[in-house]
Amino acid sequence: MASAGEPEGALRRRAAAMTPPLELSSLADDAVPLTADEEQLEQLADSEDGLIELRKSPAHQETWFSIAVQVFFPYLVAGFGMVGAGIVLDIVQHWPVFTEVTEVFILVPALLGLKGNLEMTLASRLSTHANLGRMDEPRAMWSLLLSNMGLIQCQAIVVGFLASTAAIVMGWIPDGEFNIHHTLLLCASSVVTASLASLVLGSVMIAVIVLSQRFSINPDNVATPIAASMGDLVTLALLSWIASLLHRAIEPDPWLAPTIIAVYLLLIPLFAWVSHRNQYTRVVLLEGWTPVIAAMLISSAGGLILDFAVSAYEGVAVFQPVINGVGGNLVAVQASRISTELHRAGRPGQRPRAEHAPLHVCLTPWAAFCQTGGHSRTARVLLSMVVPGHLVFTYSISYFRAGHTSLTPLFLVVYNCAAVLQVVVLLYVAHCMIHWMWKNGVDPDNSAIPYLTALGDLIGTGLLALAFQFLFIIGDRDSDLGD
Repeated sequence: MASAGEPEGALRRRAAAMTPPLELSSLADDAVPLTADEEQLEQLADSEDGLIELRKSPAHQETWFSIAVQVFFPYLVAGFGMVGAGIVLDIVQHWPVFTEVTEVFILVPALLGLKGNLEMTLASRLSTHANLGRMDEPRAMWSLLLSNMGLIQCQAIVVGFLASTAAIVMGWIPDGEFNIHHTLLLCASSVVTASLASLVLGSVMIAVIVLSQRFSINPDNVATPIAASMGDLVTLALLSWIASLLHRAIEPDPWLAPTIIAVYLLLIPLFAWVSHRNQYTRVVLLEGWTPVIAAMLISSAGGLILDFAVSAYEGVAVFQPVINGVGGNLVAVQASRISTELHRAGRPGQRPRAEHAPLHVCLTPWAAFCQTGGHSRTARVLLSMVVPGHLVFTYSISYFRAGHTSLTPLFLVVYNCAAVLQVVVLLYVAHCMIHWMWKNGVDPDNSAIPYLTALGDLIGTGLLALAFQFLFIIGDRDSDLGD
């Protein structure tokens, strides 16, 4: 036991020496009880006197070039995944299930947004754990990985069920018609798609973060873009395939959809138990539902816009996953980086100490984008990728002869203006939102990305619909014609 008069310097040295075993033991499912002496050192290490860095990996300054290199290639890969999703949506919009059950269009942004609600949030959480050294010990790493997979499965099933409910209500309000077979089809399609997509993408995220850590790459820069690269394509392909199968089974096998729904609802307690075993995912399981559900509702509002836009302009469909995916992809990188830096400075609710950047919740757009270094530099790097990326993606769509729109100079100018405006708004909102969450004791790793990607879906779909309306008004009628 430490004596009451023991010098503070001796306590600091002992805290530093005891840090690794304390950190590893805290990550196990059943934490080892601490002695009174260890509890004293734990409190000292967690206080605001600077000892917190003893348990956290030190930050290193990245140049704009290193950020650009690490982000750009995953960003391109992600973009081509979104192009693939756009081509798939352009094709399946003419399938019988989409023409007869138009509420499926409302599901599209909500389910595509799951990569922001679940997979990108998973990537952000695991990136923070990796950067803070919490995944260095195998036992702790496997505890984190398994509990996080159980968590996203639990969340995916619940969010899929709620997304289908929102689509049913939003589809029923304008028409006033209710079809029980369509309702069951929407619910079963949404739940199965959400669960399978989260299983595939969550596994990919885990592999990416573990490999990034092994090869000394900052996972904040690569994990979220790679989540986006497969997210839209996998989710949209699964939704189209599953909904089409269930649509064909309405008459011969009416029991299939309700059976699927019942089985998945019974699995929720199992996945909740798996995620509850770890102290980090336990917090998210108990307190992390508000951002996920709110983001789903915001994305569903974007789906309602898409439903109306596709009925007026067929050319919207192929570009919707691209513009929404690029915006969500870039803002998720910024959100993950800001969150990691704040975690280096302390815990949610604490003010950063002198060696860290001051906590500014609201700042001018000039300060957000034009200051030297810091997150302003990262914002400029990310913003500089918008137009080149969209040019590559739109010409790729044209090369594959997808869509219903010719790439005229006027179209490219209007489309890219909408894309840049979307990303500017998202990056600015990200800075304000994350710092506000931190100041109010909310962990942005669990809450920020769902709101930001959902907001990106709503803004992106709205701006895309306005762009097509503007082109139609000024005489560019090719935007809504068939091939």
